[in-house]
Amino acid sequence: MLREEAAKRIQFLTQEIKQHNHAYYVLSQPSISDFDFDQLLSELITLEKQFPEFANLNSPTQRVGGEITKTFTTVTHKYPMLSLGNTYSEEELIDFDARVRKTIGDEVAYVCELKFDGLAIGLTYKNGKLVQAVTRGDGTRGDDVTTNVRTIKSIPLELKPGTYPEEFEIRGEILMHRKAFEKLNKEREEIGEPAYANPRNFASGTVKMQDSAEVAKRPLDCFLYFVLAEKSPFKSHFESLNNAAAWGFQVSDHYRLCKNIDEVLHFIKYWDTERSNLSYDIDGIVLKVNNYHQQEELGFTAKSPRWAISYKFKAQEAETQLLKISYQVGRTGAITPVANLKPVQLAGTTVKRATLHNANEIERLDLREGDYVFIEKGGEIIPKIKGVNLSRRPTNSTSHHYITNCPECNTPLVRNEGEVVHYCPNESGCKPQLIGKIQHFISRKAMNIDGFGDETVEQLYAANLLHTVADIYQLATKKEAILALDRFAEKSVNNLLEGIEQSKKMPFEKVLFGLGIRFVGETVAKKLAKHFVSIQRIATASIEELVEAEEIGEKIAQSIHLYFAEPSNRLLIEALQQAGLQLESSLQQNIPQSTILAGKTFVISGVFINHSREALKELIEANGGKIVSSIAAKLSYLVAGDNMGPAKLAKATELNIPIIDEEKLVELITN
Repeated sequence: MLREEAAKRIQFLTQEIKQHNHAYYVLSQPSISDFDFDQLLSELITLEKQFPEFANLNSPTQRVGGEITKTFTTVTHKYPMLSLGNTYSEEELIDFDARVRKTIGDEVAYVCELKFDGLAIGLTYKNGKLVQAVTRGDGTRGDDVTTNVRTIKSIPLELKPGTYPEEFEIRGEILMHRKAFEKLNKEREEIGEPAYANPRNFASGTVKMQDSAEVAKRPLDCFLYFVLAEKSPFKSHFESLNNAAAWGFQVSDHYRLCKNIDEVLHFIKYWDTERSNLSYDIDGIVLKVNNYHQQEELGFTAKSPRWAISYKFKAQEAETQLLKISYQVGRTGAITPVANLKPVQLAGTTVKRATLHNANEIERLDLREGDYVFIEKGGEIIPKIKGVNLSRRPTNSTSHHYITNCPECNTPLVRNEGEVVHYCPNESGCKPQLIGKIQHFISRKAMNIDGFGDETVEQLYAANLLHTVADIYQLATKKEAILALDRFAEKSVNNLLEGIEQSKKMPFEKVLFGLGIRFVGETVAKKLAKHFVSIQRIATASIEELVEAEEIGEKIAQSIHLYFAEPSNRLLIEALQQAGLQLESSLQQNIPQSTILAGKTFVISGVFINHSREALKELIEANGGKIVSSIAAKLSYLVAGDNMGPAKLAKATELNIPIIDEEKLVELITN
């Protein structure tokens, strides 16, 4: 394809994909199939890679992230992000209305909006392009999280031509939908990480992650609700919301213009009952005077505007009896206490159980079996015990004593210094841990073994055919024993054994994740595989060497070090190696050693398909080349991947520095 044709095609694809993104994520009206969308995106990625000079900072391909941010720059807000006064009382809302009308007269209308339970964000656009995203912070200054916010698909990177100001800020709330929260929280618990209490905390933690590629994998959403500009083109807040939606922003459908306080109260009562039917959390209603001139007349206090107030819903509560405190043992040995409750209706569901988190929580609440307790579902997805009705506690009640031994294998529990969770240390003999580790190993994100499921693991364990993950690769020798079990026939057993054989081809990072080392989730496993290349190098690394790897902190390093210090785990690795699993990164194998790149310098930028950046670095250095951090006139090559920084691309082009991709780099060495 000629350069002129490529430029036109890239421009066409960019606009086409943006429109489909808007239709899908903002309007919830997909206009093409997922397959067709993926085809368009794939073509754009290929063209931008082939013709990087036409790549755009606001291209849809930038949604995947890839930049690492060690620290976030603090930014002073152009317009302070003041907090709103709030109330739980309808009487105080009526008093607020009276104060407003006393100042500006009775001709007043209010805009009522849902109060999203998320992370406040301010987005600045210049000439229709997103240039900065800043968190609330302390209201005066916040963190620049632009790189991460660019990955949120409901936030437009570039607006269609419209009547918006040359420069403006639009504010809103970044949130996570409940189903996504539950799924991601489950994944955290599986690797021994504490669960987030609610979607708001999860969304906030995600926006502050260092790796934007990981942010891109988490399904964040954003509703916008407030336009700020030096010269506003609008006379009212209601008008600005309508226009923001027309510009391409996701504005909630559930705002309403109310003519008086009675209509406001009706709106509040409606959403107090209907909020449970939303896919995301709200914790109240925001009330704003609609007319901008009237807002100016009402003015501000030191902390908040006098023309707005938020009404906060009370958390939905119920009272029921705590029948028993039981204990669950997780895959990592973590003990989780669970409150078994007398069934009660709450927020449209029947609640029978509530997590108690740890011993500290039980002690803090002074919970006792037989107590009548108050449970709530406010911002919490999982029902939470708020307190005890002491007036109903029997006089002969006794304090609850947290268990000291594992409820499954009776091993004395341990509690590490500085941690709140108790653990069963019997990794090699505790049934839930053994079964959980195998179930994790075969799971889709790990070894993804076809024909294997959680029930199959339990059945084979009960038949004494599975004890560790290494036993999976001995099942081919036990085919007759498997056929003798219920629900197994020749075809299903053959499928199972074929799936096991195919799993030997899974890459090293999947095997590493599948081992189930505490705190080593999918992302950490990838970082370790890229940095250390092989299981042997990880196993022999010191804690100091481990923390040198990207995103590996002291806690993770200690967990890895302890895992490989255990003789039974080293024997397990040997067994997996003998079985033929991939225990070193194939991308790093057989790196040629030469001096062919001697005297040449390289800058690596972007995200690559076939190699990690660490792999390319090792490849260059193994052949005599040198990696440098910045582009200068004497640079030999810029190795460019997807989503590379536009500044580097522009500077390299200006200095006539050769720009090559990963395939060309390999050719330089092999030829």
